[in-house]
Amino acid sequence: MSENVAAGGVLAYDFGTGGIKAALFASDGRCVDSGFAAYETFYPQSGFHEQSPADWWRATVDSTRALLAKLSPAQIAGIRAIGISGHSLGVVPLDAEGRLLRARVPIWSDSRAGAEAEAFFATLGESADAWYERTGCGFPPGLYSAFKLMWFRAHEPEWFERAATILGTKDYINFRLTGVRATDNSYASGSGVYDLRARRYAPDLVAATGLPHGIFPEIVPSTRVLGTLTAAAAAELGLPQTVQVVAGGVDNSCMALGAGAYKEGRAYNSLGSSSWIAISSAEPVIDARTKPYVFDHVVPGQYASALAIFSAGTSHTWLRDILFPGAENPYAEMDRLAEESGIGAHGLFFNPTLAGGSSLDVTPAMRGAFANLDLRHTRADMVRAVMEGVAFGLRQALEELRRLVPVAEPLVLVGGGAKAPLWRQIYADVYGLKVARAAIGQQAAALGAAVVAGVGCGLWKDFDVVDAFAGSCDGHEPGPAARAEYDVLFKRYTSLARALGEWARGE
Repeated sequence: MSENVAAGGVLAYDFGTGGIKAALFASDGRCVDSGFAAYETFYPQSGFHEQSPADWWRATVDSTRALLAKLSPAQIAGIRAIGISGHSLGVVPLDAEGRLLRARVPIWSDSRAGAEAEAFFATLGESADAWYERTGCGFPPGLYSAFKLMWFRAHEPEWFERAATILGTKDYINFRLTGVRATDNSYASGSGVYDLRARRYAPDLVAATGLPHGIFPEIVPSTRVLGTLTAAAAAELGLPQTVQVVAGGVDNSCMALGAGAYKEGRAYNSLGSSSWIAISSAEPVIDARTKPYVFDHVVPGQYASALAIFSAGTSHTWLRDILFPGAENPYAEMDRLAEESGIGAHGLFFNPTLAGGSSLDVTPAMRGAFANLDLRHTRADMVRAVMEGVAFGLRQALEELRRLVPVAEPLVLVGGGAKAPLWRQIYADVYGLKVARAAIGQQAAALGAAVVAGVGCGLWKDFDVVDAFAGSCDGHEPGPAARAEYDVLFKRYTSLARALGEWARGE
C-alpha cells in the first residue's frame, strides 16, 4: 500500500454539514486511511443556520493531522494533489485583501432569505417556476446563495459594502490552501444565478439581484489545478508545499461520481439522515411539478439531478431512541424484528415526513404518521413499517425520475442505510429493480473528490477509473412475489401520503 501512495496518492476532503473527513487514496484507488474532525452549527434565530469558517479551517487542519499521524513519511511525501467535496449553497464573504467579513456564515439549510427571493422574482419579471426551468434550483428559492447575499445587503450593509468576493464552503478552504479565489461549475450551479444549459452566470439573473457581477467568483473546471499549497498552509497541515490543489466540486456531484453515476442514465441512491435518488444525464432533469434539484456535474457534459425525502435515516434513528433505549446492539435487534414481522408489517404503514414534506408531497407542512395501527401490532411491526415507509417514499422519487428519464440498473446504494441486507432487499422489492451496494460504502463523496483531484493532477487519465475504484457488491434482485405485494402496498401508501398532505393543508 505504501508503495502505491509513494507512486502518487491524493488527499480528499469530504466537507459535510457535521464535520470534515480527510481521506488518502492510493494510486490504485484504495482508501489508505482517514481522519475526521467535527464542527458546530449555530441557530441564532428561527431559519438561521450558521457555521464558522474558522471552525472549518481548524477541522481541516485537525482531520489532516489525524490522518497523517497514521501514515509513513513515504506515504506523506507521495501525496500529489488535494480535492474537496463541499456542502452546497454556502456564502463566505471576503474583502479585497482576503479578510473574512463575518465570523459565522449561512449554510445550505439557512432559510432567512425568502423575502429577498420574492423581491428578486418581482424585479426579474419571471415566476419562480420560470427561474427553476433555467437554473434547476429545486429547493425553496430562499436557500440559494444569491438571495442570502441580498439579505445581507439589506440587513448588514456595514460590512457588505466591503465585500469583494463571495465563496462557497469548499472554495473558502481552497482559498486558505492556495490564496486563489475561484469556484467550479458544480458549486456555481447552486448560486441561484447560474444558467444550467449555458453553464455560466446569467447576466440578467445577476442584474435582477442588484449585486455586482464581480462578487461571484470565477468559474473553472472541477479538475483545474488552482495552485500548490502556500507555505503557511503546508506548515499548518504538515504536507509538502508541492501538493497541488484542484477546484473540486459540490457534494451532490462528487458523490455521484464516487458512486459511479457519471454517465448517461446511471443513478445512485444515497441513504443517510435524509435520502435521495440522483441520476446523471447530458440534459438536466427538469420538472415544474416535482422540481428535481439539479447541479452541474464535476464530469464535463453531465448533470446530477435528484429527488429527496428529508427524514429517512433520522426516522430509523428516532424509532431506535424511542423503542430501544439502552440496547447493546439496537440496529441488529431492529433488523431481526423487522425480518420477523414480514412484508407489510401486518397492515401497519409509516409515512417518513418527520422533518416535513419534500417536493414530492402535497405540502412541506405535513408530518409523519403511523397509520392503521391496532392492538395487535408490536415493536417488530413498527420497525418494519418504518423501513418500508422510507422505501415507499424513495420509490415515489424513483418513479418521478423514471417518468422523466431512463434509469439504468443496478441502482447503486451508498451511505449508512445501505449496510443492512434486509433493508437492501426491501429497496429492491419495493423499487422493482436490481440494487447493489457500492463497495466504497460511505466514502462516495470522498472518492469522487479524489478522482477529480487525480484526473486534475494527471495521476489518472480520465474519470473511468472510478468504475474500478468504487466497485459494487451485495447485489439484490427483486423477488417476483414480494414485488407484487409491494406494488399493492405502494398504492395504499401513496393514498395515505396524499391524505396526510391534505390534512396538513387544512383540506
